Amino acid sequence: MSEDERRRVMTQELPGRARQAQAFAEQLQGRDRLQQALMPLTQTPTGPGWNRSELEDLLPPGPPVEAAVLAGLVPRAQGTQVILTRRTEALRNHGGQVGFPGGRIETLDRNPLAAALRESDEEIALPRSQVLALGYLDPFITITGFRVTPVVAVVDPAFIARPEPGEVAEVFEVPLDYLMDPANLRQVDIEHGGRVRHVMEYSWPGQRIWGATAAILYNLRRRLEQVA
Repeated sequence: MSEDERRRVMTQELPGRARQAQAFAEQLQGRDRLQQALMPLTQTPTGPGWNRSELEDLLPPGPPVEAAVLAGLVPRAQGTQVILTRRTEALRNHGGQVGFPGGRIETLDRNPLAAALRESDEEIALPRSQVLALGYLDPFITITGFRVTPVVAVVDPAFIARPEPGEVAEVFEVPLDYLMDPANLRQVDIEHGGRVRHVMEYSWPGQRIWGATAAILYNLRRRLEQVA
């Protein structure tokens, strides 16, 4: 049985919502390569965070706070787009910064995937029926002490974001090709904790995509390069 035939059989066996998700996921260019680059959803990533050694003397005391984010990829006629949000200025952690929808993993969340889906629904009204998760990226630790597990997923192009005003000021999309181009990612120096740190940053009209968000996208690019 060919790959196309196998997928058709699988689609026929899926219930309504899953079949819908499978249909819009088929529109994503390079999906097979992307799937190969990611860690499987059946195996929650372990480890302290691929960047932890850079922050050993800067992290707050105690164990990190477990969190998850959803890196949503939207298949569009003009190419795949990445969903990003700008957080409201009033938030205690990372207020005003650009990031993926997501947040801390709660007790009732079965795994990082469940947390990322729940938070995406709460923050931008993204229903689970319009998401097909593909896999995990490597965990990343933030300077504020969050260990973030990113989930990469396909999002239905028919999805219309409704940001929660208490958390999200804006929802926007950026072409994946732009974010995967090494020429568009630069390193900038910032001062923190009495010393200079090197962080990653993209220039995008009207937005500053930097820090953890830029690093997560860099991790995705590196994983894709390994299966090219």
